[in-house]
Amino acid sequence: MQPARSSWLLVAVFCLAEAASMAGFALVPSLLPKLSSQWRLSATQAGWLSGFFFLGYLLAVPVLVSLTDRMDARRVYLASAAVGGLAQAGFAAFADGLVGALGWWWLTGLGLAGTYMPGLKALTDRLPVAVQSRGTAFYTATFGVGAGLSYLWVELLQSLLPWRTLFVVGAAGSLLAVVLVWLGVAAGSVAARRGGMREHWWNVMRERRILAYCGGYFGHNWELFGFRAWLVAYLSWQQAHRPDVWTSMPGLVAAGATFLAVPASVLGNEGAHRWGRRRWLTRVMPLSCVLALLVSLSGDLPRALLVGLLLVYAMSMNLDSAALTAGVLTETAVDQRGTALALYSSVGFAGGLLGPVVFGVAVDACGGPGSVGWTAGFVTLAGGVAFGRWAIGRIERSPAGPA
Repeated sequence: MQPARSSWLLVAVFCLAEAASMAGFALVPSLLPKLSSQWRLSATQAGWLSGFFFLGYLLAVPVLVSLTDRMDARRVYLASAAVGGLAQAGFAAFADGLVGALGWWWLTGLGLAGTYMPGLKALTDRLPVAVQSRGTAFYTATFGVGAGLSYLWVELLQSLLPWRTLFVVGAAGSLLAVVLVWLGVAAGSVAARRGGMREHWWNVMRERRILAYCGGYFGHNWELFGFRAWLVAYLSWQQAHRPDVWTSMPGLVAAGATFLAVPASVLGNEGAHRWGRRRWLTRVMPLSCVLALLVSLSGDLPRALLVGLLLVYAMSMNLDSAALTAGVLTETAVDQRGTALALYSSVGFAGGLLGPVVFGVAVDACGGPGSVGWTAGFVTLAGGVAFGRWAIGRIERSPAGPA
């Protein structure tokens, strides 16, 4: 096992690589107003464009993450980061409308499928048991760092560079992730598996506690990625209808909202340690639901108060993230963690796909972008996290007892 000092160095390498691989994560959400105007997209079509990223993730993750039970996850990570970079380069070179953009964007999501959870598996495979939970918290929190940095640099550069060039920058971030993991993480081996792939999937899918965490993650991602996909567009609409300094740079607000995921995720994992995982989750998820409903009714607030409420809401929706993921990892046998994470990611990022789409459908159904349409969109986010809370409530009925 790794000594403590080298263990935290390993965590740092994987966190840096994760942030680099996500350089292009916010490209479509940040550029959605521009692309929607250029390609004449409805809100529903724009929702599909944002959400299609997670279709690539959803289709690839059962295969790529379960592979990490049979081969070193580092190999999956390296190949997938390269694919993500090539996909963003392809978007820059060839996307000229909705159909082409969907194809390249889902392939970018496929790249994330082979880096996010396989990166976590590669990390935890190399960490002592005592460090795994906190290492997981820092790694999952870095997802917010990477996403926040992506919103930030896209906001700062989109007025200076053509949007196609921005996708090239995102591709360079994926290349940097390849270099960091190639040079900074030694190749490893995989413990011998007991049973075949079908048996592993069957064993994981009949574990009610794992299924409950999957349902919780579905609701979490529905809310989180629905919010992130539409936040810039929402603030841009607010700025167009009632200009104010607080909404003049929506990408900066989105970056701040995303950065808040970092302390929220880490604090959430510590809260789960202190008060019990299930108890923590069943408290913070309803809080997030209530805040979503408050945001849905707050479009006429002074802009400073509206932005403040959005930031508080953004923090609340991440209090469950690391606690959910650490729960799956710590309650699964080592030789089945890849399969468990594959199921967890597949179910969870189905929520990431549906959240932005249902938000857009709700906006269109209520007359398009406007006060009523935005209210309906945010209500769908409350519905997503409410489902996640219901799923976590099923843990108490599992044979293993409460978390």
